[in-house]
Amino acid sequence: MKPRIGITATPTVRDGRPVEEVNRAYFDAVTRAGGLPLVLPILDGADALALLAGLDGLLLSGGGDIDPASYGAPPSPTLDGVSTERDEWEFALVQGAFELGLPVLGICRGAQVINVAAGGTLVAHLPDVTDQVHRSPNEQGLPAHTVRMQPGSRTAKVMRLDVINVNSLHHQAVGRLGRGVRAVAWSHDRVVEAVETRDGRRAIGVQWHPELLLGHPGHRRLFTWLAREASTRAIPTRAEPAVPELTVADAV
Repeated sequence: MKPRIGITATPTVRDGRPVEEVNRAYFDAVTRAGGLPLVLPILDGADALALLAGLDGLLLSGGGDIDPASYGAPPSPTLDGVSTERDEWEFALVQGAFELGLPVLGICRGAQVINVAAGGTLVAHLPDVTDQVHRSPNEQGLPAHTVRMQPGSRTAKVMRLDVINVNSLHHQAVGRLGRGVRAVAWSHDRVVEAVETRDGRRAIGVQWHPELLLGHPGHRRLFTWLAREASTRAIPTRAEPAVPELTVADAV
């Protein structure tokens, strides 16, 4: 049975109507890794465990900024695409995934969600603290700079590289690390580019967009890791109960 990977969606408005979107590249990356992608709409956090019980892994997609109030920071004029409903939903998904033992892959915003859900903070606007451009104007997400991995870290072992070329489509990044979260990759200006969890929790978060770099060395292996880890939880579908044959008496 293919492992079922839930992918979070981004809220937006189309033709005056609220919708939730997922970039097709996430579906392609998961299916090529052997997983079955399922879109997760934004629900009440109380429903997180019930939804996760039907999944084998969780992919936190990119998107708008996290509300700084969730990590004790003041509002910023540079914020973009904030959705408190999405924040609360994804924090509940992360906590539920850890409770159920599901593997988690966080991409861009998703890496930040992992850290904030664990009590960490974010750098609100990278141009305020570094001269390196982290929000590249390249809409195709082609490699923009290199990232140095922590040798021996889970992420480095998964990617099988200590230095990797990444794209850069963000203006925020991980700040103070959350409980049980450690930084495992950095750009040359020391901005955190990847995190992972400890204490038996299976989560990797990367600040770049590997789903746009499947043809470049290392990136596809992140999705292979997620599908492989999720497959340890996947179980065969239960056989449907047999439908009893109708008798003449039943049909009357």
